[in-house]
Amino acid sequence: MAAPTDPIDLLCGWPNPALLPAPDLLRSATDVLTVPSIANPALLYAPDEGWEPLRVDIAQWLNSFYQPCHPISPQRICISGGASQNLACVLQVFTDPLYTRNVWMVDPTYHLAGRVMDDSGFSGRVRAVPEDDEGIDLDFLESGLCAAEDEALAVGNTEPKIKPPRPWRKIYKHIIYAVPTFANPSGKVMSLRHRERLVRLARKYDALLVTDDVYDLLQWPSTKGDEKTPTDHALVPRLVDVDRYLDGGPIDEWGHTLSNGSFSKLIGPGTRTGWAEASEKVAYGLSQVGSSRSGGAPSQLCAAMISSLMQTDWLESHIRHTLCKSYSDRYHLLVDAIKEHLVPLGVTLPAASTPVAGGYFIWITLPAPLAAVDVAERAQKDENLRLAPGNLFQVVEGGVQTGARFTNNIRLCFAWEEPRHLTEGIRRLARVVERMVSESL
Repeated sequence: MAAPTDPIDLLCGWPNPALLPAPDLLRSATDVLTVPSIANPALLYAPDEGWEPLRVDIAQWLNSFYQPCHPISPQRICISGGASQNLACVLQVFTDPLYTRNVWMVDPTYHLAGRVMDDSGFSGRVRAVPEDDEGIDLDFLESGLCAAEDEALAVGNTEPKIKPPRPWRKIYKHIIYAVPTFANPSGKVMSLRHRERLVRLARKYDALLVTDDVYDLLQWPSTKGDEKTPTDHALVPRLVDVDRYLDGGPIDEWGHTLSNGSFSKLIGPGTRTGWAEASEKVAYGLSQVGSSRSGGAPSQLCAAMISSLMQTDWLESHIRHTLCKSYSDRYHLLVDAIKEHLVPLGVTLPAASTPVAGGYFIWITLPAPLAAVDVAERAQKDENLRLAPGNLFQVVEGGVQTGARFTNNIRLCFAWEEPRHLTEGIRRLARVVERMVSESL
């Protein structure tokens, strides 16, 4: 247990260092760098699409986990420098800052994605789409898409203004960004019904759905001790899978979905290696972004090292027996502590909507009249406890934060802290909540 003065951090959304597979990466690096036929290309400029053996490995691995209706080919895979870098490249290739009407983000959102949108020229045209019980308020989104299209047509915005035609790219009218499975921060899982309707909306309004599918493989039974619920396959199809089967498949060769994947949550953020999966046209177009044409796909050496690891069942074993086992224990430890120490004080947990839990985060709601910002400040000052207040995850619309949403929510991360500190962190938070409730009476 942490001493009363020791810091406890439930804000940091990083993997605990004890879960980083340094010895396995050392073995892989040695294998890669001691075989000239692998070392030489691994240390040179990469092909635009990325290290081909890793694209093959990823395609096979995703087929096994997601079991899509149509097999995933390596031609649908483009290696990236991680999900964040890839999001920036997607916007560079497939949007025009004047023609593309809006970027729509599920609210609350992964807060650091907003800077990527801003850098791509959309700071004034980011729009928040509320979550509902099934993950996204589609009526709200459709109303907004329709209004945006009417406005664009009224001012004659009918073709790209800045970017000239190129055979490897399509300029979409809208971008829709979401984390559909174990969302950051809310932990919600978008229902299959909503996923299918969302794809239909993307087709109707020519939107590219960009989804961060970075937590999908980190899943376990939501009920402690449940050994019957299967967790070795995907809970629901990704949006990129839905687009391939829904209503006979994509309406054109480009499609309307892109899945952003990353090894940051599975091996280590420092590898800076990920992938995008989309139609072959979009995957190739993404590989033609200027930075890849100039320097080759990013993370060439790390891609070779990860590919070497994937030649055995190491990755599947690491995810299932190390990561999911550890995160499941941490998740249930934190949930039990919340139920014991916070729920009696009026704090609420979201109701479990699926038999499977996962990801990194738990989203709690404080009792009125407490404000999460005040609680976080007091927790830092009085208890040396670091928390993420809910307003941090509010979508910034029009370049400024408007309204006051999620003011009584707190995101708790169970991935970073040592397990023995999780219960103590909740005890500290309970002391803060109890004091502040008493002071408000």
